[in-house]
Amino acid sequence: MISEKILVNPENKKIDDTITLTYDQRFIRRKKLVSDNNFGFLVNLSETVSLKKNDGFLLDNGSIILIQSAEEELLEIKSNNLMKITWHIGNRHIPCQIEDERLLIQVDKVIENLIIKLGGSVKKVKEEFNPEGGAYGLGRTHGHKH
Repeated sequence: MISEKILVNPENKKIDDTITLTYDQRFIRRKKLVSDNNFGFLVNLSETVSLKKNDGFLLDNGSIILIQSAEEELLEIKSNNLMKITWHIGNRHIPCQIEDERLLIQVDKVIENLIIKLGGSVKKVKEEFNPEGGAYGLGRTHGHKH
């Protein structure tokens, strides 16, 4: 089976299977994948896309495989000055999940040291990673032209 189309939030559609992918695995154009129920299929998109949790692969037989976010090792950042830390992370174009009381980023020892120098606390957690999109809320935070 082949998927050449992505469905954004395929609500009210019959979901035939799921696939659980990390943040990095959800950046895709062409790749053979295996669903959570061990069903193999090929993704063959016209361009590289950044998939989100609850998007779906539409297979050529009409089946829909719903995309789920895998738990992955992340850094949880807390601080009394979270806005300043958020600025430094954004300035470095690091994917970041922004919440009211904390930030989540991928494990990076250099950035971890920076956060600590800026007065933040850092601890490793294992959770789903669904960072903010890039400019205008779309796509990844890297790969843009200057």
